[in-house]
Amino acid sequence: MYAVIDDRGNQLKVSPGEIVELDLMNADPGSEIVFDRVLVYSDDDGVKVGKPTLEGAEVVAEVLGESKGRKVHGVSFRRRKNSKVRKGHRQKYSRVKIKSIRAAGVPVGG
Repeated sequence: MYAVIDDRGNQLKVSPGEIVELDLMNADPGSEIVFDRVLVYSDDDGVKVGKPTLEGAEVVAEVLGESKGRKVHGVSFRRRKNSKVRKGHRQKYSRVKIKSIRAAGVPVGG
């Protein structure tokens, strides 16, 4: 069983019990988040595709905390000018655990 959710413009395939990293959100660890923009839902009965979303379907997740991604370096330089700048960036993410997927208000997994 899986679902494809839309989280602030990012589409993600999730299944119950899975731990995923999403862009940083203002949520306390231990709190519950409900994703109501479900694009695709699949179970033993088949696949249901929304136009663009499925009515009444939602994914419930629990926030585990924050994490950081790997460090990414960017280099800016000007040729023949002896000028070079190295910049680093480390993205922050929110770790969430998918608890259940509900189709039309009925809990079906977790």
